[in-house]
Amino acid sequence: MQEKTTWTVGQVADVFGVTVRTLHHYDEVGLLVPSERSAAGYRLYTDGDLRRLQQIVVYRRLELSLEQIATLLAGDEDASVHLRRQREVVMTRLDELTDIVVAIDRALEREMEERPATTAELKELFGDGFSDEYEQEAQERWGETDAWKQSQSRTTRYSQADWAEVKAEMDAVNAAFIRALQAGEPATSVAAMDAAEAHRLHIHERFYDISHDFHRGLADMYVADPRFTKTYDDLAPGLAAYVKEAIHANADRHATGG
Repeated sequence: MQEKTTWTVGQVADVFGVTVRTLHHYDEVGLLVPSERSAAGYRLYTDGDLRRLQQIVVYRRLELSLEQIATLLAGDEDASVHLRRQREVVMTRLDELTDIVVAIDRALEREMEERPATTAELKELFGDGFSDEYEQEAQERWGETDAWKQSQSRTTRYSQADWAEVKAEMDAVNAAFIRALQAGEPATSVAAMDAAEAHRLHIHERFYDISHDFHRGLADMYVADPRFTKTYDDLAPGLAAYVKEAIHANADRHATGG
């Protein structure tokens, strides 16, 4: 490049990634007038012209108008002054863009937190406790019930964060049952019945309205369906039967006003 003393419009356009039409326009408005002409009258650019064009291209990328660029280039400032000024503008833009990225990330986080959880996220959160097969079977068995419809209405809006809270509450209830069981407390004890009531309220507040009598029927299913039994007994041997008895005891306590 340095071996050449002049450059044609086409050559300059290729090197700087600008169009021939743009170079003609710069010439017409006096922003970049080629220093030389060929014998046939064609524009020829010198190395000095190219240095000026380099400044113009940078300023244009910084979104300055042609009038602003012309004013900046009108002085006697050397290239280092322009480069420092350009660097200051770029750093300012970087700060602005960083703020924009942070704002976008925060908006994205809010969107991710508020959107309904996906099936993959539920499987990751609940592991073996979540199954498409179980969900489909439950819909076939109870899909027409008010409880199912209410549960679907609530849970379809739950985000992954909501489901994480649901799981934490469920784990806390199960832990209360296990503590009572392993401490040798009978299923009719206050500790076991309080755990049963916490279990009912968890369902009542998170999924569907559930009375104490309805809760009894749910408890019976925990021992009637081997899959439910295994889920509890994997946490602690004999836990499924213990939970059932505690739920019945709690329902009796409620019925008698105890």
